[in-house]
Amino acid sequence: MAHSNALSNGHLGGRQKRHHSGKRDGHKKNGICREVKENGVANGSSYKRPLNESFEQAPMYVNILTFIGFTVGTFFGYLRDFLRGCGLQKCVYATEREEQKDFVPLYQDFENFYKRNLYVRIRDNWDRPICSVPGPQFEMMERVSDDYNWSFRFTGRTIKNVINMGSYNYLGFAETDCNAIKTVCSVLSQYGAGVCSARQEMGNLDKHVELENLVARFLGVEAAMAFGMGFATNSMNIPALVGKGCLILSDELNHSSLVLGARLSGATIKIFKHNNVQSLEKLLREAVIHGQPRTRRAWKKILILVEGIYSMEGSIVHLPEIVALKRKYKAYLYLDEAHSIGAVGPTGRGVVEYFGMDPDDVDVLMGTFTKSFGASGGYVAGRKELVDYIRTHSHSATYATAICPPVAEQIIRAMKSVMGLDGTTQGRTSRGLS
Repeated sequence: MAHSNALSNGHLGGRQKRHHSGKRDGHKKNGICREVKENGVANGSSYKRPLNESFEQAPMYVNILTFIGFTVGTFFGYLRDFLRGCGLQKCVYATEREEQKDFVPLYQDFENFYKRNLYVRIRDNWDRPICSVPGPQFEMMERVSDDYNWSFRFTGRTIKNVINMGSYNYLGFAETDCNAIKTVCSVLSQYGAGVCSARQEMGNLDKHVELENLVARFLGVEAAMAFGMGFATNSMNIPALVGKGCLILSDELNHSSLVLGARLSGATIKIFKHNNVQSLEKLLREAVIHGQPRTRRAWKKILILVEGIYSMEGSIVHLPEIVALKRKYKAYLYLDEAHSIGAVGPTGRGVVEYFGMDPDDVDVLMGTFTKSFGASGGYVAGRKELVDYIRTHSHSATYATAICPPVAEQIIRAMKSVMGLDGTTQGRTSRGLS
């Protein structure tokens, strides 16, 4: 659970005074930010149009043919299982030993059925080994199967010029250009390949401090902390912010790392419809009015979990409207910018910049270095009190190995390029800007 000074009573430590002082007084009325228009567009932002999203629906005949295909495949799958049980077909898949029959099964029954009868038939379309950098085109190891995809053998040849349609390398910083990675090679020679320690022990290097200062400067916030794994940045830090007696309001299409972090926290979880501010406001209103079940006490904290860009749907969060609701009901906002940071906004600072909003409008800014920066890891950023609390209470900060120095340098060089601090225009070119 979070410390009261880090996250309490609807505002991060000291933030309530900040929102009610100076120029901010003229921007709030009845708890709603006047910077947000009725159509959800922030005044003075670079985004001037109403946010109207539409997604193409699959034709009916495609849906029907898909269900027919699954039905036929399932029928023949049960038929093959029957033939294997009778000994008429050779059983080549792994089975649990007889002495382990009383153990909890490793797979659910239908999941196991699906993998051995449906997935195996098309298995060669996935898990293809790649043997080059994840650029626009890459090389792939050739493999063949002699037993209908139950096993594979490599031929020793490579398939060249394969078009890359699924990489996270959004801006191309994962390339191996000698001039671009010169500083990374230098850091590798100086620091070695790994840290072999957690940040709270002997793994806190000057490269980590430089990286975190640069991230905070890039985002326009007071402080930031970097972690070695993007998934763990969510799953290990959310439990440090909320716990029992807290309420999490999560978008129904949030990433599994957010879902896992919410479950590990022990907080009560309620789901609102995807990008539906009316559904979110209904849950917020009920939470404020009714409080906790049975006791009717007020929730210790209400945390809203959303993503900047939802990777599976390609939809963008309705941030101005959600920020207005957060202020109105004195909740917190946790924004996952894994797929938007570096690639969205006039200068790559994510959906906050895309909507022309102040980074202080979001209580907890999270993002990863895996996509736009061609590296690995993630960050949590915001007010200094929040980040200092995360440093001492996050399981990821306490127990996980720190980012290795060459990876930290890769993030630094890519971020400096996006910010234009490297003296080149490579960052603007990578983002398609002139």
